[in-house]
Amino acid sequence: MKTINPKSLGRPRGYANGQLAGPGAHLLFVAGQIGWDEEQRLVSEDFVEQFDRALRNVLAVVVEAGGAPGGVARMVVYVTDKREYVARTAEIGERWRALFGRHYPAMALVEVKGLLEDGAKVEIEATAVL
Repeated sequence: MKTINPKSLGRPRGYANGQLAGPGAHLLFVAGQIGWDEEQRLVSEDFVEQFDRALRNVLAVVVEAGGAPGGVARMVVYVTDKREYVARTAEIGERWRALFGRHYPAMALVEVKGLLEDGAKVEIEATAVL
């Protein structure tokens, strides 16, 4: 396994941003990413802004490992309020298409009581094929 930690995400605390499977196995497992910047500060209190940045953070790990958006095979999206997600799907879709185009991996959406980082409203984990 090779650890993938893009400098643009800051130093992870107690986890790796990504784990690339050994020689010849071209699978990348991306840890849950939230909407924070390289200094690990949430970019906004706004749900869509956090969603957008979490997606960008997932892609940063994928690209750092040599992949591309189309290689993301699976995502699990954790949200603290599914009603907010549903109410803002048009805005989320715009952000999605700007980053992924019409590529839609296998996905699950899970509503959770809370996330580890105070103020975080969305967390996204992914598996990519490189």
